[in-house]
Amino acid sequence: MDRTAYSLVATDLDGTLLRGDDTVSERSLAALARVAGAGARHLVVTGRPAPRVRSLLDRLGCTGLAVCGQGAQVYDAGAHRMLWSVTLDRELAETALGKIEAEVGQVHAAVDQDGVDGLTLIEPGYLMPHPALPAVRVERREELWRTPITKVLLRHSELTDDELAATARAVVGSLATVTMSGPGTVELQPCGITKATGLALAAEHLGLRRRHTIAFGDMPNDIPMFQWAAHGVAMAGAHPELKAVADEVTTTNEDDGVAVVLERVFGTS
Repeated sequence: MDRTAYSLVATDLDGTLLRGDDTVSERSLAALARVAGAGARHLVVTGRPAPRVRSLLDRLGCTGLAVCGQGAQVYDAGAHRMLWSVTLDRELAETALGKIEAEVGQVHAAVDQDGVDGLTLIEPGYLMPHPALPAVRVERREELWRTPITKVLLRHSELTDDELAATARAVVGSLATVTMSGPGTVELQPCGITKATGLALAAEHLGLRRRHTIAFGDMPNDIPMFQWAAHGVAMAGAHPELKAVADEVTTTNEDDGVAVVLERVFGTS
């Protein structure tokens, strides 16, 4: 790879840039500093909603744009405002959930509320796949729909994530986009919205182009981002579906896989 080829570096967080303890290594921070020193931009592109990523952006020193909520939000961290956001129609979400339960039995659901201060609401029986992320438990499913939402998160007591996602895709149709973003994280988001749509909007706002973009990820929700970018790098522990479309595979997130590639592309000194 030509080290002058990339002006935009897009990274997923969980399982990619972040280690298992939710931290970013000093080596990765140094590599991102090298990216900035070369005049390139780093964009976080995450499934987490903006309110759940704000402290991480602060730690990374990000004061510009971030793509959040699986592409449903383009968040300006410096101004603490949404540059762009799309909500999931709550009636369609409820209908989609009913269709899924008609096929597989009871699922447990959570939602991410829209907005820079939106909450994650979880119904009885739902277990957060990432215990470090805050959530508010509600008593009844009806309470999940009380304010605008960006996505629905689903869990099933017996089906694997792949099985639940496959069934959801088969029955939901155009009601929503189904994605899988991590262990225990099958999601419904607005139809047609992906990490690629959010990344494309952010890049356009910054005057950057897809052919100058290198992207890093680990799960199937990163596939559209890889298809949009010029070069996609999957982590060693990535889902097989993502590895199948990646241009290369790096080491794990615990072994600084993002930094390994950035050091090669942008240099180490």
